[in-house]
Amino acid sequence: MTSPATPPTTGVSAHATATSCAQGEALEFRLEGAGPAGVAVHDATNDRLMLTASVRGPSWVLEVPPDWPSSLYRARFVIGPPEPDVLVSRTSGDLPGSGASPDNEVYFVVRQATPGETSPILVSIPFATWQAYNRAGIPGESVYWNEQPDRAARVTFDRPGGGPPPERWEDGMLRWLGPAGYAVEYCSGLDLDLDLLSAYRLLIVNGHDEYWSAQMRDACEEFVRRGGNIAFFAGNTCWWQIRMEGRTMVCHRDPATDPVEDPSLTTVEWSSAPVSRPENSLTGVSFRNGAGIWGPDMALMREESYTARFAGHWVFEGTGLTDGDKFGQGALGYETDAAEFTEVLGVPRVTCRDGTPPSFVMLATADLRHWSSGGQGGWATMGVFTSGRGTVFNAATINWGNTLHDPVVERITRNVIDRLSRPAVPAWEVIGPVSDLRALAACGPDLYAVSPDGTLLTRELCGQNLRWLPIGSAGGVLCLDCPREAAGAVAAGLYGVTARGVLRYREARPEPADWIDVGRVPPGTTALGVSDCTFFAATSAGRLWAVTFMEMGGSPPWRDVGDSGGAVCLSGSNGRLYAVGDDHRVRTRLPVNGPAGWSDLCEAPDAAVLAAHAGRLVTAGGGQPLRWRTIKG
Repeated sequence: MTSPATPPTTGVSAHATATSCAQGEALEFRLEGAGPAGVAVHDATNDRLMLTASVRGPSWVLEVPPDWPSSLYRARFVIGPPEPDVLVSRTSGDLPGSGASPDNEVYFVVRQATPGETSPILVSIPFATWQAYNRAGIPGESVYWNEQPDRAARVTFDRPGGGPPPERWEDGMLRWLGPAGYAVEYCSGLDLDLDLLSAYRLLIVNGHDEYWSAQMRDACEEFVRRGGNIAFFAGNTCWWQIRMEGRTMVCHRDPATDPVEDPSLTTVEWSSAPVSRPENSLTGVSFRNGAGIWGPDMALMREESYTARFAGHWVFEGTGLTDGDKFGQGALGYETDAAEFTEVLGVPRVTCRDGTPPSFVMLATADLRHWSSGGQGGWATMGVFTSGRGTVFNAATINWGNTLHDPVVERITRNVIDRLSRPAVPAWEVIGPVSDLRALAACGPDLYAVSPDGTLLTRELCGQNLRWLPIGSAGGVLCLDCPREAAGAVAAGLYGVTARGVLRYREARPEPADWIDVGRVPPGTTALGVSDCTFFAATSAGRLWAVTFMEMGGSPPWRDVGDSGGAVCLSGSNGRLYAVGDDHRVRTRLPVNGPAGWSDLCEAPDAAVLAAHAGRLVTAGGGQPLRWRTIKG
């Protein structure tokens, strides 16, 4: 059935007394209009007719049946009998412009009575943003337009309107989820608190969710720190701080006029003084560095595409993309978010000066600086980061959900939802291109490696797919490791072993430096590890030898401390010794200067080199890309 255009209000207007209720609860509607009215309630995500009734104002109470699915619903009121065949408006494809949610339509969410009972995924509906745009441009009735002196600083939810804007940024994803095979549960954005979120593994924020209270943001950030995940298929997210005072939303947009006593609750942009809490810590990105296109130039959003910058990342699995490929035409608009970044040997890397977390990995970019002639010039940067035990993905654009017909956009969306809605399991993640390395070590913030031609290489130790930078000769060493700190006569830095059994040292800095001979190692040494102020050497004979820093001298008394666990490479970190065997299994033991048993940890497919550092293992080789994983999930 084809849905006709929504007709204008015909003598009745309505609003609900809450933006959500649970299954089995009652929701009250307040009506204004002459005579009896009819109401039809549809599931707004699939057009399913749920109820028709004849009602009489000024109040009507909907007793929500316990078997109604958790979803977004629309109640449409008309004078006379209900009109069940007038379906929920669909995304038209028209660009944003004028228009308003009809006063005879009321949107509301039915929450799952027992949160998380049917799904680990929670979808938030941005009622605060919808209400902010309600009656935009009417003096004293809307917080829009932004700088007009007659805009309202306080708007109430106890009024008609406040449904999705005509552009229906959220519509595409809401209608896609069910047919795509995803059972999800819904909430109003105003419901977001830690008690609710704790029942789920993944929160989806979709479309245009611009207005957030401190309570909403605090809950979401703590949810991630505790191991929850968030997928922002959205843009211009968490831009304004609001306060809820009962059913009134407060947003002065001006610190001079907001009477609140606590400066941190001032209703301005989250990044502005006196709040000075950039939204990047929640989302990874910000509209400050993003782009917007309005007015007659808005059609440009249909022409723009992302450029893949890290096609080897799990987010792009199955897309067939390679770095530099364009994708997602039309998904970028009409507002986008971005992290500040710089190019490092042709790869984007966040600067973190704008509040973006250092763990943010840039996956795709779009240069939208030319939008400055029709709005705000800037960028869009898709990315992912970790905070505490959780992961956050951000598509960084409002229109992502309305381009899910694009196979690449759909596959990325599935990859994100599938991974982040499942229990976290330690897994190897790609952090760099395929690298044929002879040795690998982590020292401070950097990785160091030896290439097959004997060049020493370095790059930042991070999740970004940075290129290796040559910094001089590797001094003939075949294996590498780095002590956590200096002790005795042993300085902190890089230590390696040459084919002739010489132990060599150089400073760990990303620039050329001299190698210095500091001693010898047991015959047949093939791998070197350092832990607990002790050097460990694995030999081709399958034995493990050790010498403490304090024992280093002209002829160090290396001692046989047991078998090597089959090690082809070693590394020490945080009071443990790690080894990869020729069977590509990672094993670990205590770094004691005597016999100790090895325990099996995990598989490292085709790994030829290993570095352990700060709770992570890093491997490469065997035609595999540079990868890392946490030692413990």
